[in-house]
Amino acid sequence: KTLAAEIGAHTSTLNILVNNAGATWNESIETFPEAQWDAVLDLNLKAPFFLVQRLLPLLRKAATPANPARVINIGSVAGLNAMRRETYAYAASKGGLHHMTHHLARHLAPLINVNTLAPGAFETPMIAFALEQRAALEATIPRAAVGQGDDIAGAAIFLASRAGAYVTGAVIPVDGGMALQNQ
Repeated sequence: KTLAAEIGAHTSTLNILVNNAGATWNESIETFPEAQWDAVLDLNLKAPFFLVQRLLPLLRKAATPANPARVINIGSVAGLNAMRRETYAYAASKGGLHHMTHHLARHLAPLINVNTLAPGAFETPMIAFALEQRAALEATIPRAAVGQGDDIAGAAIFLASRAGAYVTGAVIPVDGGMALQNQ
């Protein structure tokens, strides 16, 4: 509520909203705490929905038939396929975000495009533990490399640009092929 009000105090339109917050928790199913489940789902799934809801008036004001407003959600390759780590709430929240993208895209068209980028391994604090064994991590990625900022930025720029105006409801893996490993 606070963020939406703050944005509304500074502008009357919003062309692009990127939902990029995320949290994870890794613990065995036997001891996975309910409080951590709730915290992860609240941030990764609930918050993007309600932020879109509260910013709809600004997004609609910015949109035109030729140039829709954009919502770009940041999902995860973990929402596409089961991963080795026991990140139950994270995977469920990102899978839910991917599905919510489809649902929002259907209901907010034709004036608002909703898409999701599903990153794989990028140099972020969230995967610092895996980067300690970088060579082993990269051996699991078909492109044999961790993603760079330009990789995800380019995909986001495409979706936000005129070139992406006809794309809605897509979940685009930006993962060097990681999702292929679990198929």
